[in-house]
Amino acid sequence: MIRAVFPGTFDPIHYGHIDIAERAARLFDEVVVAVYDKPLKTLFFSPEERIALVLKTFENNPTIRVVGYSGMTVAFCHQINAQVIVRGLRVFSDFEFEFRMALANQRLAPDIESIAFITHEEHTFLSSSTVREIASLGGDITSMVPAHVAEALQKKLSEMSEQHTPPNALRD
Repeated sequence: MIRAVFPGTFDPIHYGHIDIAERAARLFDEVVVAVYDKPLKTLFFSPEERIALVLKTFENNPTIRVVGYSGMTVAFCHQINAQVIVRGLRVFSDFEFEFRMALANQRLAPDIESIAFITHEEHTFLSSSTVREIASLGGDITSMVPAHVAEALQKKLSEMSEQHTPPNALRD
């Protein structure tokens, strides 16, 4: 059995993420969408909220499992006996970052392969920060995220507005 890990913050999950996970699920026996809990960036949703959104997204796909994790991705891969790390590439600038990360992971864990999926053309502009910013400005994000994610974003933005909380977590 080949288990792949698709790690990320998924803050929030969008159709670009979903596309990569579903395509990986066609190639591997199991894809673990691993929601990282403490990145070096400000988060909009809590780890629990992000996990819940990702779980709902893939609730009908038995080959995709969703879990939260901490620490190094390669250590998590060893913990769950995953052989592959899946990443997505949208634009040329993603390649340099992902290339360096894959080399570092290879040095740390030569037994784990890194595989990059090139996004479908219609998702090249998508990023979680773009989705958050458009939502915060009242834009229509229904073509970018599933309905339950759009609803969660609107609810969170309303709560922030009511509490007079500045939306400092809109950018990655």
